[in-house]
Amino acid sequence: MAKIAAVVPDLMLQSRVAETLRAAGHEVAIASAGDIGDAELIVADVNEVDASAVAAYGVPVLGFHQHTDPESKKRAEEAGVALVVPRSRLMREMPELVDGLLS
Repeated sequence: MAKIAAVVPDLMLQSRVAETLRAAGHEVAIASAGDIGDAELIVADVNEVDASAVAAYGVPVLGFHQHTDPESKKRAEEAGVALVVPRSRLMREMPELVDGLLS
């Protein structure tokens, strides 16, 4: 079990992310890019938050973006986000993606 900060402004998506991660056995805190607490990993919507702000914490970041916005992916990768995937892939493979970043 890991402590994960979810930096997801969209409330509907935020609840789906939190539910999925909790079901996988993780402790989830809803956070802002400016305060992630003592998280071991961050899941962040890089369309809505500053990728460099979340990458600056020094823990792995799983970023996700809308598939129609490749520029957000590029900016997040340049900022140091460990893995950036389309939102659809995040929702299909979230536990596996998180486990891969934590190992």
